[in-house]
Amino acid sequence: MKRPSYATNKVLKQFINNALKEDIQDGDHSTLSTIPKDLQQQAKLLVKQDCILAGVELAEIIFKTFDKSLKVKTFIKDGETAKVGDVAFIVSGSARSILSTERLVLNCMQRMSGIATLTHDWDSRLIGSKTKLLDTRKTTPNFRVCEKWAVAIGGGTNHRYGLYDMIMLKDNHIDYNGSITNAVKMAKDYIKKNKKKLKIEVETRNLEEVKEAIKAKVDRIMLDNMNIDTMTEAVKLINGSCESEASGGITREQLKEIAATGVTFVSAGALTHSAENIDLSLKAVK
Repeated sequence: MKRPSYATNKVLKQFINNALKEDIQDGDHSTLSTIPKDLQQQAKLLVKQDCILAGVELAEIIFKTFDKSLKVKTFIKDGETAKVGDVAFIVSGSARSILSTERLVLNCMQRMSGIATLTHDWDSRLIGSKTKLLDTRKTTPNFRVCEKWAVAIGGGTNHRYGLYDMIMLKDNHIDYNGSITNAVKMAKDYIKKNKKKLKIEVETRNLEEVKEAIKAKVDRIMLDNMNIDTMTEAVKLINGSCESEASGGITREQLKEIAATGVTFVSAGALTHSAENIDLSLKAVK
């Protein structure tokens, strides 16, 4: 799936505006009461933990959304390795504006850097294989755009963004509908009737369902919670007729073994729901 242009994403702009409103409301009174209106200052983004840095471009967007006159000089770009003590960037301009945007910038960058670092670590296990690492929709509500951006920065590949850009028929869709065959037929009829351009993915739980999904002619077959032997057999059955995706309880330790089955993708919710934040600070330049 093609990586979106996050920096110009309408959802990103909406997120930033909503986050600023949530934090500031009728005013940053701590800053307004103590910092002169015309005071010009600088602050540095200090790295306090080794990581793959993410959110630098987002930080600049946040700063300029709040105050177009703020200037950012970048020393470490998104996706680059950062070490303890490094300065990622220096922001210059209104001291009031720097202070009012500080927490939003840090919250985003700490979370995104944690996801990018974990993704980079997992993706390194797939080097030498053709298997690509995918994220999932197991994201923080209203923060998905930033979390998926962080996965891409870390070297991962974005799965569908939401419910609207791909048809994924999971176990409940199939169980409610009676069979994979019925569910896929209805999905194809829906696509044709509504003139949509949507790929269809089907979740399978065993080899019989894999065979049924192959006959239904879908774009991708998910191999859900299958052991390595079953997954290997499933990939052989699919034989390149469509894409395949390993999913369900995936751990870092399994990645090389999963890639060896020849599966097209491996998806892991852990990339976003289990990443630990990276310690970063925005400090005044004295």
